[in-house]
Amino acid sequence: MALEQTLVLVKPDGLKKSLTGNILSRLSEAKLVIIGARVVNVSRELAETHYEHLQGRPFFEELIQYIMGDLHSTHRVAAFVYQGEDAIQKIRDIVGDTNPENANPVSIRGAYGRITTSGVFENVVHASSSSEDAEKEIKLWFGPDEIVEDIYPSREVMRSEVRMREWV
Repeated sequence: MALEQTLVLVKPDGLKKSLTGNILSRLSEAKLVIIGARVVNVSRELAETHYEHLQGRPFFEELIQYIMGDLHSTHRVAAFVYQGEDAIQKIRDIVGDTNPENANPVSIRGAYGRITTSGVFENVVHASSSSEDAEKEIKLWFGPDEIVEDIYPSREVMRSEVRMREWV
């Protein structure tokens, strides 16, 4: 078994329903290590890039609104990077099928997910489906300095004229 990383997102409906603790408890059963964690206010650009493989589908716009938090009036997503042996499959087994109606009732999606009347899967969490997807998604949601392990090649750059906020 290979050491893998995977991205897990607790989506806005999971945060709105205060399920983050329950979800993290369930994910701890995989005996993996969290190497990155952050709460993100999802921009339209981030949402569209994350779901670009579904562009053109009839539910795409509602999916973008869902991950941005527009449907649940909470514009937050909790993002985690898990690492360990066979991490992707272990997490996906606990998370369950993408369609909450097909998910094992004891899985996260089976227990907490639902399908809206317009057909969007409100499945509470996202989990990477392959090592290629995991790398793409982790690089999209995290910068190298936001992860405590060097999992992908990176480089140091000097940037001038970068505007940032600081505490007063």
